[in-house]
Amino acid sequence: MTTDSPNTPAAPSDFIRDIVAQAVVEGTYPRVTTRFPPEPNGYLHIGHAKSICLNFGIAREFGGVCHLRMDDTNPTKEDVEYDESIQRDVRWLIGGWADGVMGLKENGEPFYASDYFEQLYGFAVSLIKKGLAFVCDLTAEEMAAHRGVPSVPGTRSPFAERSMEENLDLFARMRAGEFGDGTKTLRAKLDMTSPNIHMRDPVLYRIRKVAHHRTGAAWAIYPMYDYAHCLSDAIEGISHSICTLEFEVHRPLYDWLVDAVGLWNPRPRQYEFARLNLNYTVMSKRKLLQLVDERLVTGWDDPRMPTISGMRRRGVTPEALRNFAYHIGVTKFKSLTDVAVLENEIRSDLNARALRRLAVLRPLKVVIVNFPEGGVAPCVAGNLPNDEAAGTREIAFTRELWIEQDDFMEVPAPKYFRLKPGGEVRLKYAFIIKCESLVKDAEGKVTELHCTADFDSRSGGPTAGRKVKGTIHWVSATECVDAEVRLYDRLFTEADPEADGRDFKTVMNPHSLKVVRAKLEPSLAAATLVERYQFERLAYFCLDLDSKPGALVFNRTITLKDAWAKEAGR
Repeated sequence: MTTDSPNTPAAPSDFIRDIVAQAVVEGTYPRVTTRFPPEPNGYLHIGHAKSICLNFGIAREFGGVCHLRMDDTNPTKEDVEYDESIQRDVRWLIGGWADGVMGLKENGEPFYASDYFEQLYGFAVSLIKKGLAFVCDLTAEEMAAHRGVPSVPGTRSPFAERSMEENLDLFARMRAGEFGDGTKTLRAKLDMTSPNIHMRDPVLYRIRKVAHHRTGAAWAIYPMYDYAHCLSDAIEGISHSICTLEFEVHRPLYDWLVDAVGLWNPRPRQYEFARLNLNYTVMSKRKLLQLVDERLVTGWDDPRMPTISGMRRRGVTPEALRNFAYHIGVTKFKSLTDVAVLENEIRSDLNARALRRLAVLRPLKVVIVNFPEGGVAPCVAGNLPNDEAAGTREIAFTRELWIEQDDFMEVPAPKYFRLKPGGEVRLKYAFIIKCESLVKDAEGKVTELHCTADFDSRSGGPTAGRKVKGTIHWVSATECVDAEVRLYDRLFTEADPEADGRDFKTVMNPHSLKVVRAKLEPSLAAATLVERYQFERLAYFCLDLDSKPGALVFNRTITLKDAWAKEAGR
């Protein structure tokens, strides 16, 4: 398998890949063809990322293709915005994999279930003619009562014995829009005694007099997911229809419909795997939409959201998400993945690629009293540790500097090795400084430190080897740029936001976003959306879409260390 970054793992091994490998050996299919078929009723989230990586990864590893297909069969919930966001997210996540792997139509568009509405209608007509489908007048409530429960056989609809001619006539009139929403459905005629509820005369079509975002008002009826999904697979020549475990009970219906409608050779086969469950988050589209609609977040791409677009805006790279999907594996067992696993993958990826920069988030002024006003001492800093090819840059040491407020304590705690009255620290890439005195405001708050610098202590100087226990970062107060920095954290304070049936919104983290005005080294004025940055000693950051020349905005992607580990007992 081709790698995309130094820490991209080799192709994993799992039971689904073993199935595909066996099919390749046996020559079951002309080529491996998978698909990723989201419904355009919301933005994709980290759970979808696992499925995307699995389906596109398998296609890539076995020389096949993966179709991107929109399951657009429910116009009441779907929207062009979601359609476009899905395409954007998938292309971003798979990156260079798209070349030769992403299956699209000849015009470069994704496949759509709505592309097959006419064919699907024709298939339904053929089922009616075979005596395998009928038009039913039961309401949803009546249908549920007739269906029964798994341990008790259901009762067939009194409309199941309509003649073929009557069913064909009613179905055509359903299509023509003669009947109101919910008044009639087309149902398969299967087995009302089956212990599998999904096989008890399932609904294939329902009336929905709603305009579709692609087909407009052309249709008054729309196919159900179970009907459209398997037949779309068959039409497209999908070899391996890979979905999450909750669809396992739907597989008998999948197989029955494929076989009842046509002689597909070879036919698609469905396989199921356990979906991703991640703690400290919710991944239900309905609940994510609730967060957006109630303005508890700024939108679907809020960097605190588990959506792919939110993670992209936060600065997570596609390589990190792909590596995460590989590391968590593919099994049939339901499990809960600790979000720390994802966060550590993000840290590992950013540690290898993020350019190092100096920034002070909560500034405290330092005046170097033995350095002249207007003087500048250039200091050389590397852009990336252990990578000479990444080059170096100059940062200006001046009389006035900014350091972090947390890097000074007037009354130091035990084993505090940063700056204190009479104490010394090394300024990274520069000199050792000593705090000689301090200035306070009327309320007694320290507002300024007066320090002296040992100018022989820089690398190569006579006292370069002199040891001090603390090293802190800094920026010049006269040669820096201002920026808004958004400090993002986990959106929920509890590992299971929905434990014991509670409202997940009651455990939202009130500190999931803090905004500070920071001082940055001047090179960050030229920051790009493509690059990732480590503000040394602080965290990893990226430029936000809101950023403008002269009004920089950075997002914290993730902290350097897991600040939640101690609380979680890890």
